[in-house]
Amino acid sequence: MEELCVNGKSYSIRKLLGHGKGGYSYLATDGIAEFVLKQIHHEPCDYYQFGNKIEAEVRDYERLSRTGIRIPKLLEVDEANERILKEYVDGPTIYDLILADKMKEEYLIQVKEMCGMLYPLKLNIDYFPTNFVVQEEQIYYIDFECNDYMEEWNFENWGVKYWSKTPEFLEYVKSHSES
Repeated sequence: MEELCVNGKSYSIRKLLGHGKGGYSYLATDGIAEFVLKQIHHEPCDYYQFGNKIEAEVRDYERLSRTGIRIPKLLEVDEANERILKEYVDGPTIYDLILADKMKEEYLIQVKEMCGMLYPLKLNIDYFPTNFVVQEEQIYYIDFECNDYMEEWNFENWGVKYWSKTPEFLEYVKSHSES
């Protein structure tokens, strides 16, 4: 089993949870508890511009932690290795629930409640359904990415296109399925 260190403490990697614009997120353990260990990467992204990604993670976490939306706690930041350690929120993603035809109206209500907390603060989050996990019937935004509010990227104009089996969602699934 692969091991990665965060600030000198070793964590065993259990599995890859996801590969996003900014990094790879792994399910990791210290032998007692489970965590998400995110390794920042510098792969090109043609539709998004980054500055210092580790600084952005911390800044965005601080911004989101003041909003009242449910997010995992940021536990450690290892700037030298470009890694962060955060609380693991166990449960299915909204994406997986849509695929399994188990999406519930109450999850849409909850994301709209999040919008009600974010929009007055002039913030958008990444509303793609892989960024939301359901634990005990509550949704958590598990990414820390947030941006200044722009109407074209809000939930109603962009995110909602991926929160059910819309043509956009099905096209994404088709283009990202393993052949």
